[in-house]
This record gives sequence, structure tokens and C-alpha cells, in this order.
Amino acid sequence: MAPTDDRLDPAIAARLKRTADGLVPAVVRRHDDGEVLMLAWMNDEALHRTLTTGRATYWSRSRHELWVKGETSGHHQYVKSAALDCDGDTILLTVEQVGPACHTGTPTCFSDELPVRA
Repeated sequence: MAPTDDRLDPAIAARLKRTADGLVPAVVRRHDDGEVLMLAWMNDEALHRTLTTGRATYWSRSRHELWVKGETSGHHQYVKSAALDCDGDTILLTVEQVGPACHTGTPTCFSDELPVRA
């Protein structure tokens, strides 16, 4: 059965292992240097929109709605590639990031280093 225009491909959907609330984490990295930019959450519709539009689309757990990265901030993410990990429980997006990735204005959400004892 072919997917409809508004539904995630059933073959992809079948591989996903979602949280109890139907979400899958998406790790986002910059395409040119591989730096990890952020972690966000996707439901089936967000993943479908991401794969079909090339614009990173996520599920906001706080607002309970879809959001396209950069729609309000202007800090867009254009998807270069998407991959599903071997267990089907994490998505990896490689993106062209325009502007900072973090809502705080930093280039990456992972800028607060923690001390590690060797």
C-alpha cells in the first residue's frame, strides 16, 4: 500500500519504537562539521513532514503542537539526510543550520560542559 500525501510511509512507521506518548527522539547535527546541535522530539506527522518537505519539523512537548524549526525565529534547519538507528528508537537528522540552533541563541544546545573525572 502506498503512503498518502499526509501519512508517514507505513514501512518507516513500522520500524519506529516510540515512547508511551508516541514520540521518537531526534538528534540533530550540522552537515558540514558533524557538530551535535540539539535533541528534539518527533511524532509520525513531524517525521513525515520532515522527510517530505526537507524542513526540520518537531513535536513540542510543552506546547503540544508541531513546529517547524525557524518558523518564528528565522533559524531554519534544512535537512540534508535522515537516518534511523538500528533499534528504531532514535532519528539522526543532518541539517544545514541557519543561525543558532538553540532557543537561547547559542550555536548548539550542548554548550554547557560538565566536569568529567578520568
